[in-house]
Amino acid sequence: MKTLKKKKKLRVGIIFGGKSAEHEISLQSARNIFQFMDREKYKIVLIFIDKKGRWYLNESPKNSSFTEFKKGKNILLNFSQEKPFEQIDVAFPVLHGPYGEDGTIQGLFKTANIPFVGTGVLGSAISMDKDITKRLLREAGIPIVKFLTLHRSLIKETSFKTVKDKIGLPFFIKPANTGSSIGINKVKKEEEFLASLKEAFQYDNKILLEEAIQGREIECSVLGNENPIASLPGEIIPRYEFYSYKAKYLDEKGAILKIPAELPANLTTQIQNLSLKVFKLLECKGMARVDFFLKNNQEIIVNELNTIPGFTRISMYPKLWEASGISYPQLIERLIQLAFERFKNEKRIKTSFSPQNP
Repeated sequence: MKTLKKKKKLRVGIIFGGKSAEHEISLQSARNIFQFMDREKYKIVLIFIDKKGRWYLNESPKNSSFTEFKKGKNILLNFSQEKPFEQIDVAFPVLHGPYGEDGTIQGLFKTANIPFVGTGVLGSAISMDKDITKRLLREAGIPIVKFLTLHRSLIKETSFKTVKDKIGLPFFIKPANTGSSIGINKVKKEEEFLASLKEAFQYDNKILLEEAIQGREIECSVLGNENPIASLPGEIIPRYEFYSYKAKYLDEKGAILKIPAELPANLTTQIQNLSLKVFKLLECKGMARVDFFLKNNQEIIVNELNTIPGFTRISMYPKLWEASGISYPQLIERLIQLAFERFKNEKRIKTSFSPQNP
């Protein structure tokens, strides 16, 4: 009698940390993904990037808890290691913000011929830059907030009065290429203007000044490649002035999450359809979370899109899918399947050309 050969586990590399102000959020997200991954299907390889950009490797993390890394040991890019690093089958980047969500590491994976979870180089770069995102949405006729873009070199030429006249009061000042509400301030009076500009410029060389919208904050999760699906929308009700970093990650009572959001069926459908439209327009694949404002007159305004949304235990992206019938472990499996699906499609593209045999 033949014994069934045990199926080889897929080696999944969870890449986390990174040179970003969102480093600590990445640790929380990676810890959750690690805990929910099916150990019968996947061999987990933890790849940590510290704030200086150094890479560390742990090929045998404990199943019971998330393994922390010690600096100076298991440096991944040390080519003098006696034991060679066995290539992973698929990368699962959980790097929020610059160097992880902006196309940088996605380009590395593509060059190394490694399938990876999430959006590719172009979609990541577009979606990370809120200025470029808003310009493309505006060009497509999708409703957005009034905004101004300011480069560091023009800071002395921009006055509070100019901004007030163009987008009104109050308004938000935020870095163009960060997430998790880092470096964001709500400006209500002139005395707050310069300090808010300086804080935003600590995190980017380009910042946005945006109209503050009175309305509800609605979020919708998207999953898929060519034929994506949208989750039920959820609502965030901040207990602070706005949905700040503290409200998102430090204070468990910082916001009330209504999942699903209490919305009429027609508005739910509109938000889902608009989420899919934005996802496709910005060249996204795999996953994204689309954030909206719902004004009192029921007008839907697109705020932004996140290509690597949070996966912490209080994050909306997995919670919305759970409410829509896809559990956390199932979601991880779907994302990995989508990574292989896109990789297979891209492999069909020719990378050589012969004039005699085109």
